[in-house]
Formats: sequence, structure tokens, C-alpha cells
Amino acid sequence: MKLYQTLLLFVWAVPAAAQQPEQTLTYRAEAAVTVSDGDYAPLWLTANRYGMTGNESKNAYLRAGIAWDKTLKHDWRIAAGLDLAGGKNLASNFWIQQAYADISWKKLTLSLGSKERNGFPLEKNPQLTTGWMTEGPNTRPIPQLRIEIKDFLDIPGLGHWLALKGHLAYGWFTDSNWQEDFAGNNRYFTKGTKYHSKSLLFRLGNREKLPLEFEFGLIMATQFGGSKYFKNAQGEISKTMDMPDDLGAYWSAFFPQGGGDDTIEGEQKNVEGNMLGSWNFALNCYLSNWKFRVYLDHYFEDHSQMFWEYGRWKDGQLGIEITPPQNRWITSVVWEGFSTYDQTGPIQYEDRWGSFPGMQTSGADNYYNHYIYNAWQHYGMAMGNPLLPGPAYNEDGSLTFRSNRVKAQHIGLCGNPTDEWSWRVLATYARYWGTYATPLDKVRKQAYTLAEVTYLPAWANGWSVTLAGAMDRGNYLGNSTGGSLTLRKTGSLLK
Repeated sequence: MKLYQTLLLFVWAVPAAAQQPEQTLTYRAEAAVTVSDGDYAPLWLTANRYGMTGNESKNAYLRAGIAWDKTLKHDWRIAAGLDLAGGKNLASNFWIQQAYADISWKKLTLSLGSKERNGFPLEKNPQLTTGWMTEGPNTRPIPQLRIEIKDFLDIPGLGHWLALKGHLAYGWFTDSNWQEDFAGNNRYFTKGTKYHSKSLLFRLGNREKLPLEFEFGLIMATQFGGSKYFKNAQGEISKTMDMPDDLGAYWSAFFPQGGGDDTIEGEQKNVEGNMLGSWNFALNCYLSNWKFRVYLDHYFEDHSQMFWEYGRWKDGQLGIEITPPQNRWITSVVWEGFSTYDQTGPIQYEDRWGSFPGMQTSGADNYYNHYIYNAWQHYGMAMGNPLLPGPAYNEDGSLTFRSNRVKAQHIGLCGNPTDEWSWRVLATYARYWGTYATPLDKVRKQAYTLAEVTYLPAWANGWSVTLAGAMDRGNYLGNSTGGSLTLRKTGSLLK
């Protein structure tokens, strides 16, 4: 209730003198069902859907929401939305998917609440990419207070040659109860974990004068605060650790630094909290009516591999997107190469924080896993790229990633033959090695495929139906063949 009251006050705070009658009030209703024959639903029927679906072989959900948008004088705009969902064989039986309020002036937005945000710093084709390395649409939204420039803003006085965008956000993870229920005996889980992220991305180039654009920047995110718990063999729960949750903790999340005396020794010698991020680079080339985009999403944890301290970068996601001239069949083609295999190499020194003065532990960064916060996840799904299947796939109740050393090749195609029909196809081949500390018994291999078609009939305004078939084959997540059916209705409540 406090969140809803804050959202209402957030909207009402706009000066009344700025009001204009230009506004929209839209609604959305959606139902989906997924059925498959494996231990898990095929990956591409689950991944990158904002946590709306689950990895259970059979699951379904109902969803309904409204969104209000009003344009005001002097380039101001306000917006708000509420989106509720319920389902079967999902992380929750009922949940609030979105509840947000935004105030915008030109390209600057202040946003409060839980929202499906699609303005990730490095632009990728959301239909065809495997995902983003640091954070993307693979989990339920994180409630947060966020200030952002979502689209590139030209820096004045430079003739449109340099632009920037970015964001700053603080929020909190909402899966504390889910973690407690999911955690197996003799396992750890966390509650009350806080969230922080920030990004800054520049674009160099003027498309009107030169058909090339270069983008560069980074995104960083942190888990901090909260408490760590242990569930013993009898299922009894005890608290084992409290992390700092004062104003200083928020500053340490913003400006990564070692913890103080109120943190454990490992946090004092390293960075307080679970800090991670990625460098983002992209090159756009415009030739006639073609567009070619090459991008690199280089992942790092702590200070390891943030720079070239351990040699050349070996991990990340390299992608190429080709957008041909407008035609009836192919809208875009994407190829991506993916690797989290190196992680600055195996452990080079075993120090245990001061047992042997002068030595240090380096290497084996253990991507997406953390010794306090367990994993970079939300409701069991990876906050970053879904090619690292999250803890929801663990049968032993562990809240870590079973395999974070992965190499993959991926291709995606999509098209719009008519105004009523659209399609996409995804095909991915991945290999899994486990982690440095706990390698798999052998290299596991897995193939993920998806074929999907959407129909928006002109005779049924606002209605659409999406039919998808998918197949997984391999010895990591196993074999699964299935499909999903999604029925959606959108419309306006204001004329």
C-alpha cells in the first residue's frame, strides 16, 4: 500500500498549470499456456520474457493492466501503469508485474516503481538477441527509483557529432520469500537485498554527414545490503550475516570500494557487495538502404577484466545485426558469439585473506555467483544472459549457477510478410563446463531452437495470437519439445 500511495503522490505532484488535454489510457489483457514433454520447458519459451513464464514443462498465466500517458506544456509528460498477473507452475501464483509512475521533461525521465524497461544501454534486437550480459529482460522487473536519459541526447555545440545517454537507479529485490521456499536443506539464501545500477554511453558520429556511428560506454550493477540465512538439515533457519544498509552502503554501491569494519574481512579487502558490469561498444554502418551493426558486450566482475590487467578480453558477447532494405520476408538477421569460459583463468594464488601476507587470490571470477548473495538472479532466473540458466534449474535447492563457463553460437531471423503476419526463428548451440570450483563431469552440450509466428487480424482490432514451437536437445538441460499459445488484446479506454 505504501508503494501505491507513493506512486499516486508522484503523479499528483506535477504542477496543475502545465495541464493539457492530450492523453491516452490504454489497456492490455493477455493469456498464455506452455506445454512441453521434457523436465523443463524449452529455453526460448522461457527466456527474455520479463519473468512472465517459468521453466516448468507445463505452465500458464493470465495478465491484465492499464497504462496512462499525458502530455503537458513545456515538454513535460507524466505516465503511470499497473499490471497484475497470476499463473500456474510459476515462481508465484499472483504478483504485481508492473506498478510505476514517470515524470519526463524532454528526454530526461524520473521513474518510480516496477516497470518492464526496454531501454537497455547497448541496443540489441530484442526479438533476436540471446540477451544482455549485465541485466536485461530475463527476470521480473526490479522496483526502483530511476533517473535516466533513455535515448541518445545530442551534446549542444558539437554539431550533432556527440550524444550520450545513461541512467542511475536504486531499488530492491523482491524474491526473499521465493528464495526461502526454494532453498534446500544445508543451503544459504538472502533476504532484503538492495539493488543499484548505473550506465553511461556515448555515440560519436553524424549520420547526415558520414554513414558511420561509434558507440561506447559501460553499465555497472551491485547487490548490497540485506541479510544472509542458513537452512539446516532439519529445515530450521538461522541468520548468519547482516550487510551494511546505511547511507554509507548506498555510497559504496555508487562508488565501488572496500567495506568498513561492519563488513566481513573479504568485503574489506575487495569491493563491498556484489559488483559487476560490462563494457559496451557498437559500430553502425549505413550503406544505401542497408544497416550493419557490430556490437561487443564485454562482461566483468569486480575489477578483474574491467581493464586489461589480466591481458586481452576473452569473455563477452560479439554480435552482428544486418537490416536489409524493406522487403516482405526478412526484417533483420542477427549472429552472436558468446563466451564466459575464461573468467581471467583459474585461481593463481590461494590466500584466504591474509594467511600469507603479500599474496592474493586472482582469477576464477565465478561469473554471476557470489559468496554472500549467492547469485546475480531474481526469482531463479539470470539477471543477465539466459544462456547461463539460473538457480531455478537446480534440483538440489542451491541458489547459485551450476555452470557459468559457457561458449555458444547463436543466429536469429525475423520478418513481417504482411501487416497482419510476423515471424521469428532462433537457433543456439552452447557448451557448458560448470564452474572452476565445481566442474561438470564432462563438457555438456545443448541446442535451443524456436520458431514463432504472430497474427494480428485486421478484422479484429487490437487482438493478436502468437503460436510458438521450440525444441531443446542436449545433455545439460535435457531434451524437450513443446509449444506455447499466447492470446492478447490491447486497446484504448479514451477516445
